[in-house]
Amino acid sequence: MGFSIALIVFSLLLMLLVLMHKGKGGGLSDMFGGGMQSSVGGSSVAERNLDRITVVVGLCWFACIMVLALLMKANN
Repeated sequence: MGFSIALIVFSLLLMLLVLMHKGKGGGLSDMFGGGMQSSVGGSSVAERNLDRITVVVGLCWFACIMVLALLMKANN
């Protein structure tokens, strides 16, 4: 039951983080300092941090799916 709730939370958080990414017309990350571009990386510090957070949440989401799959397999 706990992993099902974690999966729902990670899914909602992942959707929110993906929607915050800057697209062609800009995103919510521009509101938090994403409008200032660095000359070295080509993207702002806020955008890079958002990328890192999104990857970590995505990995947690994937881990929850794998754990739930293993639990379902063990119950059969």
